Amino acid sequence: MGLLSLAIWVPIAFGAVLLACGRDEHVKAVRWIALVGAVVSFLLTLPLYGQFDTTTAAMQFVEKAAWISRFNVYYHLGVDGISFWFVPLTAFITVVVVIAGWEAITQRVNQYMGAFLILSGLMIGVFTALDGLLFYVFFEATLIPMYLIIGIWGGPNKIYAAFKFFLYTLLGSLLMLVALIYLYTKSGGSFDLATWHALPLGSTAQTLLFFAFFAAFAVKVPMWPVHTWLPDVHVEAPTGGSAVLAAIMLKLGAYGFLRFSMPIAPDAAHEWGGVMVALSLIAVVYVGLVAMVQQDMKKLVAYSSVAHMGFVTLGFFIFNDLGVSGGLVQMIAHGFVSGAMFLSIGVLYDRVHSREIASYGGVVNTMPKFAAFALLFAMANCGLPGTAGFVGEWMVILGAVKFNFWIGFAAASALIFGAAYTLWMFKRVYLGPVTNDDVKGLTDINAREFFMLALLAVAVLYMGLHPKPFTDVMDVSVAELLKHVAASKLN
Repeated sequence: MGLLSLAIWVPIAFGAVLLACGRDEHVKAVRWIALVGAVVSFLLTLPLYGQFDTTTAAMQFVEKAAWISRFNVYYHLGVDGISFWFVPLTAFITVVVVIAGWEAITQRVNQYMGAFLILSGLMIGVFTALDGLLFYVFFEATLIPMYLIIGIWGGPNKIYAAFKFFLYTLLGSLLMLVALIYLYTKSGGSFDLATWHALPLGSTAQTLLFFAFFAAFAVKVPMWPVHTWLPDVHVEAPTGGSAVLAAIMLKLGAYGFLRFSMPIAPDAAHEWGGVMVALSLIAVVYVGLVAMVQQDMKKLVAYSSVAHMGFVTLGFFIFNDLGVSGGLVQMIAHGFVSGAMFLSIGVLYDRVHSREIASYGGVVNTMPKFAAFALLFAMANCGLPGTAGFVGEWMVILGAVKFNFWIGFAAASALIFGAAYTLWMFKRVYLGPVTNDDVKGLTDINAREFFMLALLAVAVLYMGLHPKPFTDVMDVSVAELLKHVAASKLN
């Protein structure tokens, strides 16, 4: 097994071991097995960076073996600069989520931890699959653990939220399956993505394929107007579920645009790029305004995620290096920042059992260490220079201005809304005098919570202050993708 297979199957194996453990008889052992599994899985992804060649756009760490020989389906894995960073990011967030659920989860702990480890392996499978059917299997399989996480450990309306999540994402994916079968027949019986990228397709076929992929990926991002499932799911999901959903699962859809929609249907991508830019700007501006009126902290951060992901799709469909690279950087940064925001809300919820902004006030007086972390993450969510949240948005805005000044202007002005709703929430929750007895009785974060938040703080600051390692990996692959899309348009 190569490094990518290990990154996929080691967490799944640990997850299977956890599911085999007794339900609540060995809670302490289960937690430690989960932590060891998550840390080992993350450490396995680190050699990928040391061995990655940043000078080529070719797929690296390629593994290929026959899977369903009769239909020419292969277990085919590999990463390039576009997909590379999502492998360690997924494993890293899983470590943080296991630490976050250490004390908060007291029932069915083995199933909770096992679900997250299995989900981690499946999501890495999505980012590394180079066979169309293998991608689809991993893409759909991720729904199962997340459905269970929401449905078992969620809030009062968890069943409604779990069904809404499952049905929205599954229905969109069915159209993608039709597109994959069409490409399989058109390519003479191959599911190989590289073969599909080279297919000469007519404009009608490209348009139909583009919208079939759009149905699957736009719901997953989620883009406006198919974003309505996300706030409900975030509100009901447990803290760890919200963190993984925002940090990683939303990225599966955005990644799909780069791996499928743009290279397979490049002419359609250009033709409908204006619509994609318009939908992205609506997400950035309108959803940002919706976030400003939320009373529930989780709902506010959920709408914030839709707005930030709007920057990602905006960057992709302006078809220049700055935009696409900025979109990718924003995906990684949003992984750190949104995960940190949801986990911070979880710290408060574990103590007060309320997500309402009105239930708090003056938290800085009783939890000064925690408030310092929360301030850093709030600033990153606003896009403060020096934090991860700034780099990607700034690159996308520069790319948008290069593409069209007014589009760049609209995107840049939307940052004001981001600062407004984030700082308004921070002021109401953390600043001022202590307003109620719940806040008066709060205790500051313990060593475990401090360590969890410190990991995310280091990631947010490192990426904000030194983004070069992230951009160096993706530059050549992004240039190659844009060259492929542009060449097809010229033909």
